[in-house]
Amino acid sequence: MKKLLSLVLALAMLLGAVSLASADELTELNTYETQARELETWNVHYSQAAADLNVLCNLFDGLLTNDNHGNLKPNAAKSYESPDGGKTWIFTLNQGMTWFNKEGEVQADVKASDWATGLEWILNYAKNDSYNVSMPAEMIAGANEYYEYTKAMTEDESQGAEAAKALTAEAGSKFAELVGIACDDEAGTITYTLVDSLPYFPSVATYNCLYPLSAELIEEMGVDGYRDVTWENMWYNGAYVVSYYEYQNQKVLVKSPNYWNDANCKRFDKVTIKMVESAATAYQLFKEGQLDHVSLDQATLQAIYDGTADAEYKPNLVESRPTKYSYQFHLVYAKNLEDGTTPDVNWNTAVANENFRKSLYFGLDLTNYFARTNAINPLSCQNYVYTGNGVSFTSDGTDYTALVRKELGLEYDSEKYVRYDAAKAAEFKAKAMEELAAKGVTFPVEVEYYISGASTVAAETAKVLENIFSTCLGDDYVKLVTKTYTNLANEVRKPRKASFYINGWGADFADPINFLGQETYNDPQAYYANNYSICNENSDPDLIAAYQEFTDLVVAAKAITNDMDARYAAFAKAEACMLNHALVIPCNYEVSWELTKINNYSKVYSMYGMQGYRYVDWETSTTPYTTEEMNALAAAYAAQ
Repeated sequence: MKKLLSLVLALAMLLGAVSLASADELTELNTYETQARELETWNVHYSQAAADLNVLCNLFDGLLTNDNHGNLKPNAAKSYESPDGGKTWIFTLNQGMTWFNKEGEVQADVKASDWATGLEWILNYAKNDSYNVSMPAEMIAGANEYYEYTKAMTEDESQGAEAAKALTAEAGSKFAELVGIACDDEAGTITYTLVDSLPYFPSVATYNCLYPLSAELIEEMGVDGYRDVTWENMWYNGAYVVSYYEYQNQKVLVKSPNYWNDANCKRFDKVTIKMVESAATAYQLFKEGQLDHVSLDQATLQAIYDGTADAEYKPNLVESRPTKYSYQFHLVYAKNLEDGTTPDVNWNTAVANENFRKSLYFGLDLTNYFARTNAINPLSCQNYVYTGNGVSFTSDGTDYTALVRKELGLEYDSEKYVRYDAAKAAEFKAKAMEELAAKGVTFPVEVEYYISGASTVAAETAKVLENIFSTCLGDDYVKLVTKTYTNLANEVRKPRKASFYINGWGADFADPINFLGQETYNDPQAYYANNYSICNENSDPDLIAAYQEFTDLVVAAKAITNDMDARYAAFAKAEACMLNHALVIPCNYEVSWELTKINNYSKVYSMYGMQGYRYVDWETSTTPYTTEEMNALAAAYAAQ
C-alpha cells in the first residue's frame, strides 16, 4: 500500500498544504483507550504516565507546545528568548489567562509566579516524592539543592514532612533563595537560570515538570488536598474541562468557555474518551458509528485486507504514524519467586550472565510479535536502538539514533529483522549454558511474563511470544511461562515477580538523556533502574561492571553542554555500550493500521513531551479517509 504514495504525489504537490478533508468536519470527537490505560491521577505535576498526561495535556496549558511537524510553538508564553546563548531563558506570558473550575467559572488570574509555585511543588520531596524531578534538578540552577533540602527535612524526625509541606515559593523563601527562577507578575515574565548553556531547554517547557500551579488553589485545598486532586475540584487553564468521568467507562471533555486562546484555537465542542476492553471492542464501536477512529488488531486487519470480512473497509486502511514510544524488553535483575519475597536465584544468576542476555538479544526473531499489531507491514515496527527516533538531531540534520546504529554496526533495512542473528545466538547460548551450569543454574531457565488476565488479546500475543522463545532459542534452554495479573503494580512489579517487561518510553524533551538517564546504575532518579530492572540489587561483579561502564559514559556525555554534536556522539557511545552488553533489549515501535476520520498529519506530532494528544487544530472528515487520501495528505505534509 505504501506504493500508493508515489501514485498520488503529483496530486499532493498540486494541493500543497490544502486539506483533503470533507467540507463537513466533526464538531464532536469520539475516541477511546483500552481499560489497561485508565488514568491513575488527575494531578498533572505528579504523573509520569502517558495514560494520565494524554488527558491532562488538554486541561492545562504549559509555556510551549508543538505544531504538527514537531516544531516548538508558543502556548501560555507568547515568546521566549535567551540573551546569553542558552544559560538564561526568558518566557513572556500572554495576557488574559485565567484559572477556572469545571463549570468554567473564573477562580483567579494566571500569573508568572504560578510557574514558581508549580516548580516548588515538583522539587519538594514531601509534596511530590521524586516524580518529575530529574529534568529540573539537572538543568535549573539550585533545583537539585532545593530537592535535597526538602528530602533531608522530610526524613529528619525533628522536622518531618509537615515542615517541608509548609514551604512555599514566596519571596524570601528557601526556594526563592536557592532555585534559579525569577517571576515578574507585572511584566508577565518567567526567567530560568540554568546550570550551563542548554540549547534544548525550551523543549522542556512543553512538559509537566514546568507546568504552573496557583498558590491560591493550594491555600484553598491544602497540600494533601492538591496531592489527591480530582477533576471535580481542580482548577483548569487549558483548552478543555471535564464534564463527566466514570472510572473504566468514559471521560467527557468540553470546550473551556473562558479559554484565553479561543479565537486562535480550533477545538471540538465535546471529546468523549471511551474505555474499552480491547481493540476488537473498539472496532465494533467504530462500525456502529460510536467511534471516529480505531486501531485494528491482527485478526481484524488481516480479515479486511484479505477480503474475508468487512471488505468494504479495505479502501480505508491507513498505516498510522509511529507514536513517540520506543519499546524495550526490560530485564529484571533482582526477581523474586511467586511468594514475592524469596529471591529467584536461578533467574537472577542467569540474567546477570552477559552471554545469556546476548543470546536473547540476537536470538529472538520478533517479526511475528510485531505482526500482532501490524500484520501487513510488521517490520516497520522494528526498533534498532533504545532512544526514540526523532528526539534529537545533529547540526547537519542527522537523527541521533543513526549515530547509535553506526556504533552498533546496524544498517537500516525495511525488508528484514536486522538484529536477529541465529548463528550468534547459538554461540552465546552454548557459552551461557556452560558458564551457568558451573554456577548451579538449572535448565530450561523459566522466563516469567505477566499479562492482564482480563485481556484475550494479551493472551493470544503471549502465545506468539512463547512460540518465538521456543523455536528461536530451544526448550532445552529457556521456557517462557505466561502468568496473569489484575493489578500490575501491586501484584507483579512491587513484589518483583516478572522476569522482564515490555515497556515503552517516550522522551520528555529533546535530548537523549531522557532515555539513558532512566537506566543508570545507583542513581535514585533512574526510573527503570529502580522500578523495573532493579539492577542495583544484583551483586554479580560482571553485571555491575557493565552497568558502571555504561553509567560512566552517560555521566561524561551529560557533562558536554557547549557542543551538541560532541554531546550526541558521546551519548551514542554510551547507548551502544548498554546495548552491546544487552542490559536492555530494543523491541518495537507502535505502527498499527487503522480506520479514521482524522487527518493524522494535522495533529500535534512530536517525538518528545506530552503534547501529542492535544485535541486542537485537528482536521477531520465525517467519513473515514481512504488510503489514497491519507497518502496524499502525507505527501503534501512532507513537501511543506
